[in-house]
Amino acid sequence: MSTHSETTPRPEFTAPASCVDGVTIGSVLSANAPVGVPSKDAWEWQKDHYNLVSPLNRRKFRIIVIGTGLAGAGAAAALGELGYDVKAFTYHDAPRRAHSIAAQGGVNSARGKKVDNDGAYRHVKDTVKGGDYLVDQDAAEIMAKEAIDAVLDLEKMGLPFNRTPEGRIDQRRFGGHTRDHGKAAVRRACYAADRTGHMILQTLYQNCVRHNVEFYNEFYVLDLILVKDEEGKPRPAGVVSYDLATGEVHVFQAKSVIFASGGCGKIFKTTSNAHTLTGDGMAIALRAGLPLEDMEFVQFHPTGLAGLGILVTEGARGEGGILRNADGERFMERYAPTIKDLAPRDIVARAMANEVREGRGCGPHKDYVLLDLTHLEPSHIDEKLPDITEFARTYLAVEPHHQPIPVFPTAHYAMGGIPTNNETEVYRNSEETIPGLYAAGEVACVSVHGANRLGTNSLLDINVFGKRAGRKAAEYAATAEFVPVPDDAADRVLNMLNGILEGKGTEKVGAIRADLQKAMEADMQVFRTDETIRAALATIAELEERYKNISIQDKGKRFNLDLLEAVELGFLIELAKVMSVGALHRKESRGGHYREDFPKRDDVNFMKHSMVYLDPESEFEGVKGLRFETKPVVYTRYEPKERKY
Repeated sequence: MSTHSETTPRPEFTAPASCVDGVTIGSVLSANAPVGVPSKDAWEWQKDHYNLVSPLNRRKFRIIVIGTGLAGAGAAAALGELGYDVKAFTYHDAPRRAHSIAAQGGVNSARGKKVDNDGAYRHVKDTVKGGDYLVDQDAAEIMAKEAIDAVLDLEKMGLPFNRTPEGRIDQRRFGGHTRDHGKAAVRRACYAADRTGHMILQTLYQNCVRHNVEFYNEFYVLDLILVKDEEGKPRPAGVVSYDLATGEVHVFQAKSVIFASGGCGKIFKTTSNAHTLTGDGMAIALRAGLPLEDMEFVQFHPTGLAGLGILVTEGARGEGGILRNADGERFMERYAPTIKDLAPRDIVARAMANEVREGRGCGPHKDYVLLDLTHLEPSHIDEKLPDITEFARTYLAVEPHHQPIPVFPTAHYAMGGIPTNNETEVYRNSEETIPGLYAAGEVACVSVHGANRLGTNSLLDINVFGKRAGRKAAEYAATAEFVPVPDDAADRVLNMLNGILEGKGTEKVGAIRADLQKAMEADMQVFRTDETIRAALATIAELEERYKNISIQDKGKRFNLDLLEAVELGFLIELAKVMSVGALHRKESRGGHYREDFPKRDDVNFMKHSMVYLDPESEFEGVKGLRFETKPVVYTRYEPKERKY
């Protein structure tokens, strides 16, 4: 396929007829890129031509960013560069402690024909196919189109990408990155050893500091203030935050609010996620009356250190690593004969779990498989994968140069979250958005990942839509008025915190949390059935009742981690319920959601996004207090087909 310059018109596109009832195929999207401007200069041109407000007045417009990971830092850096009054809140003692620092493998960018004859259109196709066709294709096109500039922007900021001998940004193979309709793997992932997230976060943090972003460290945002306007529609007025250092509750007013608070992997016992990834932003949005989209889709990364869940990057297989069972067999040849170990993550994770179920697992309990790097040059491993080799030595006493690494799937990424449009505006229902409220990163569902995220698309999603969130928040703040904050804005948070502090029950937070994680691990992991999902929901109902009877030891105000864990547990229970109910309703197998009692994908009945709300007057799938809607999947050019690799 030929490439086109910025000024060359694209040929007319005739969309195929949809095979799904009620779905209308759209047209090829405009990238809205500046005409006649080289891609390397596009962002500078965009900044110079923003029709917003005088730079002298921009500091009057306050914008709050919740989270300081890659999405939050990206949004804050973009806003700071434009001159706005940006306040970034983080639970951690420093912005760089965000979980984005743990991302390893790379960031996706189909950098034209110079590398494996790749192109953005192939990136879009792989994203849609990898997401099992639940991807909103207009969003995927935007992401793939802006991927090249996103990587170049990071490079100009100073990010130390690995280099080829010629001095260009190096790229590695990754799962699901293909050409010729899946016939061969391509090198599409730009990387900085196995520390890509770490390097990007450091780079964006430096730019936040450079542009005077104000950080509120150890400020835990616990509520979103939504106020209805004259038409009865919600508008953000600000947030309510708990100061860990003093125990005080503060109300912050803002014109725009951006959620970038990460995922909810700690619902599960074995996860690659940090201890603090408890879905706070998702739960806050849910409690504010907003829906959550596609929460039943959870990605289990194939290669977590066995028994620990610590991430071993897919880049290890991109560099030549091989998965083997107890017989020494390269078993992925049976599941994905063409691209083998570099199949999409959901396929690899199920294959690994199946090998163990059928008795071909390794170790004394036959409960894991092996990632074999021993055939690679030790110098190559040390150069390209320094961190994961050290993890293997430290946590498993395995020397990767000479011994295979024990691995098993670990809960890794939530494809669902707070629903947004392509401009990152948050939906309040399946059709209407809330001006002034935005979300980006894992907390959001745009949806570029559909039912299964391709490796390295997360760092790309974060960068592209994080910056978009910043730009959109600036545009809104430039013309909007501050929404008055109600006098009782903090009451809900104060009542919740005081209720926990004054609780005299007999249940312990840690015990309930452990039981929740065990239940979700057993009943809602890689394989699911009606029976296991209902068992999970029954356990969650019991834990909800136990949660009402908790007490904590620490009754103080300063750095009360007992109190915080109790709050987080409430979030986890609600999200686990939404996740399980969504999985029960979706009677099909698609991407990261695999129902053994419904092993086939059902496009006729389930080619749509799930939307779940808290609603005390409603009932969904036998669970009281939840309401269900759907949102259509956006098509542009790719018809649903059976996935083959």
